[in-house]
Amino acid sequence: MSSHREAPEISKDPVADSTDLYAFVSPDKSNTVTIIANYIPLQLPSGGPNFYEFGDDVLYQIHIDNNGDGRADISYRFRFTTTVRDGDTFLYNTGPITSLGDTTWNRFQTYDLEVVSGGSATVLGTGLPCPPCNIGPLSTPDYAGLAAQAIASVGGVTVFAGQRAEAFYVDLGSIFDLANLRPLAAAHAPIGSLSSGNGVNATNNFNVNSIAIQVPISAVTISGHPVIGVWTTASRQKARIFDADSGDYVNAGPWEQVSRLGNPLVNEVLIGMGDKDRWNALPPHDDKEFLHYVTQPGLAGLLNVLYPGAFPNLAAAVTAGTARADLEAIFLTGIPAGVVNKTYTTFTGTVLADMLRLNTSVAPAGSPSILGILGGDVAGYPNGRRPGDDVVTIELQALAGATLPLVDPTYKVDGVVKSVTDFKPDPPAIGSPPTGSFPYLGTPYSGYNEPS
Repeated sequence: MSSHREAPEISKDPVADSTDLYAFVSPDKSNTVTIIANYIPLQLPSGGPNFYEFGDDVLYQIHIDNNGDGRADISYRFRFTTTVRDGDTFLYNTGPITSLGDTTWNRFQTYDLEVVSGGSATVLGTGLPCPPCNIGPLSTPDYAGLAAQAIASVGGVTVFAGQRAEAFYVDLGSIFDLANLRPLAAAHAPIGSLSSGNGVNATNNFNVNSIAIQVPISAVTISGHPVIGVWTTASRQKARIFDADSGDYVNAGPWEQVSRLGNPLVNEVLIGMGDKDRWNALPPHDDKEFLHYVTQPGLAGLLNVLYPGAFPNLAAAVTAGTARADLEAIFLTGIPAGVVNKTYTTFTGTVLADMLRLNTSVAPAGSPSILGILGGDVAGYPNGRRPGDDVVTIELQALAGATLPLVDPTYKVDGVVKSVTDFKPDPPAIGSPPTGSFPYLGTPYSGYNEPS
């Protein structure tokens, strides 16, 4: 749900579908920023013999705006190349893979990395290895060791590209059933007889493909501007023709953006169906076109219909046509100083642009709260996003009015808002949880151990 299958066209193109974006001051190296862009949603670990890989025909990019104009000042570009050692076997591997150079690994990927800044491109690395997918104890007996071999340091950047465990948790099956939240199911509109209960994690035991970079804060900020805006994109060339003789696609022409992701849930939950594909194709600095979706969110208006009488104050604000300046700040400009407290800010300026904003001057939290700013943790979402931040609950509560008092002190938050979540009392345990060191996301689930 963070951005899994969020638009009609990209849902048909999973290798270009950005699922989650994280940006945070590295907890173990606080003079650096870590950015993780995940692709290929809802990977079943046992999905062989053609296991998951990045698209050779996709240009993956991580963009950073450090002056608040909604345009990329620094872009890290990744291009992947797949090599098949033996085209006569159907197998991904013909024996155990104990190192990234093993000839038993039949289909492997490498990538080239360049950084674009100031109008010029610099190649940071070529032929950098990806690890294999985590198949099982016979094929990948020491997967953690294989993944460690794929961490590279090039041009002052630490980088990794490969499969990791899904860290995002959400009750997709419930939420997309008319915005039903299982903890509040008994209060849902009387369409059927439902009982309240805890949520079901729809992404449990799934994997993703991650592109992770760790860079010095000084390399991505400019003097006097500690807040950066981050987003990720995937692009394809304009023309694609299938060559029946070779059995391959031939691509040509300029690159065209087909996917982007800044803040979680924006395209998925806020943007209307008729504009989702266009939103994916446009840069952040054009987001003024979509302002009405943010300041007049349709889901906020539906909550009092789907949960009759539960959100009377929110319903009154919707009826009055109150523009949601709080959501505009969270998603499109950043939060100015003095709104949350005297020092907290993610403000980048007046340009409306969906970017994941990170104040690099805020130190990592000693005791993080998964509710980020709603939990009193200024190092958490929407100040960047860390693996484990409960962005579904944070954003659902914000939509339900939890952040309206920040811009309208007279507004009284409905009492039920603190209960608006898809998991209660606690979020689900992650079987392969995030770690404390780069690339931070957990070891991917294997098809042998997690076959269902």
